Amino acid sequence: MNERWTEDRIADQSGRTVLITGANSGLGLRSAAVLAAHGARVLLGCRSPERGAAALASVRTAASGAAPELVQLDLADLASVRTAVAKVRELTGDALDVLMNNAGVMATARGRTADGFELQFGTNHLGHAALTWLLMPALRGAPAARVVTLSSIAAVGAHLHLDDPNAEHRRYNASAAYGQAKLANQAFGIELDRRLRAEGSTVLSVLAHPGYSSTGLTSNMANSYQNAVVRNVLRETGKLGGMLFAQRVEHGALPQLYAATAPDAQGGDYLGPDRLFGMRGRPTKVRTLAAARNPQSGSGLWDLTAELTGITPDPS
Repeated sequence: MNERWTEDRIADQSGRTVLITGANSGLGLRSAAVLAAHGARVLLGCRSPERGAAALASVRTAASGAAPELVQLDLADLASVRTAVAKVRELTGDALDVLMNNAGVMATARGRTADGFELQFGTNHLGHAALTWLLMPALRGAPAARVVTLSSIAAVGAHLHLDDPNAEHRRYNASAAYGQAKLANQAFGIELDRRLRAEGSTVLSVLAHPGYSSTGLTSNMANSYQNAVVRNVLRETGKLGGMLFAQRVEHGALPQLYAATAPDAQGGDYLGPDRLFGMRGRPTKVRTLAAARNPQSGSGLWDLTAELTGITPDPS
């Protein structure tokens, strides 16, 4: 890998179709604009119709090829995931080149998804896992398709509570719940790679993380708390941390763009920034966490996810 890799090195993406979750802001919006500018047909998976429409208009101005399209998608609602999958399969004719599992919520106040799961685990992991499994026929329908799943440096030191993933029998901690969700993203991406390899599939499962990037997640986190004092403290802390350590979205999106487009990216690769303990820098291949690589944990998470979502895993 060239350590000075930038988006200028992305090859022409004409003829490729990409679905990006959380494409209305931050890393997702940046990735959508860059890929559209390189000729890809971009499907913007967005929860809010209004914010999605604004993002669509923005990406449309950057597009150099096929017009981008909006897909209504709420990862915190499995019924919405199923509806979105049906639309994507129809729009693509079952030929999807890249699924970028980018969306997420971070360290929010305790909440529940539409299906009753802890909000962060349910949105960041279960919603994306369901989306990935249900879209596998469309991914197999494209040559050398890729699933790009975003983890986070917040996964370091986190634990997968497979016996209590929704924190029903232990005290809820917002940061720990976020760490678990992002560790689950990493473990799922690795387990997906194992199973795709086992069946001889040409679909690649690649992982990425953005380091510490100014994405808007901090303000969304603060807004999830009803207590005004807590909200203000989180906002100010987030602003200070952003000024001291965060890199711009343009840089934060590079690892996932590399994972989605670079010819030398391989199944199981994990891309992240190369400096300041992974918080900033150019994309490079980094080591996945031992907790995420553990085959027993990966298999256990896979089976638990199938049980909770009621979706048959693909690959099996």
